[in-house]
Amino acid sequence: MRIINAEGLILGRLASKVARMLLEGEEVIIVNADKAIITGNKEDIFAKFKQRTELRTRTNPRRGPFYPKRSDELVRRTIRGMLPWKTNRGRRAFKKLRVYAGIPKEFEGKEFETIAEAHMARLATPKYVTVGEVARFLGGKF
Repeated sequence: MRIINAEGLILGRLASKVARMLLEGEEVIIVNADKAIITGNKEDIFAKFKQRTELRTRTNPRRGPFYPKRSDELVRRTIRGMLPWKTNRGRRAFKKLRVYAGIPKEFEGKEFETIAEAHMARLATPKYVTVGEVARFLGGKF
């Protein structure tokens, strides 16, 4: 079981690495999901996520697709997008993933891993927004 601290990690790179770990059969727990970052222009990111959450209201609001507004669920959905979700293998892998917005009491004293390839120190430009800010903008809990 791996416990990964998402603070300061780029969401897409984090998601691709975690998806690979899950497909290899590992159980992965991500803490501080609200502090992961999404690179790019703030207004563009907010517009993209707002458009995704409004997709279901165009024809029949009960049919979906349903896109999350909470920060931990946003990270879960990003990782799900990198798994073969429509196969049994992908669904089994996704069940081994747990994501938390902060640090739960059960993991407070534990050692956390980080993914060096996904760290924000590799960014050339400081344009980014945290997943927590996106969740706040969408009206979800962060």
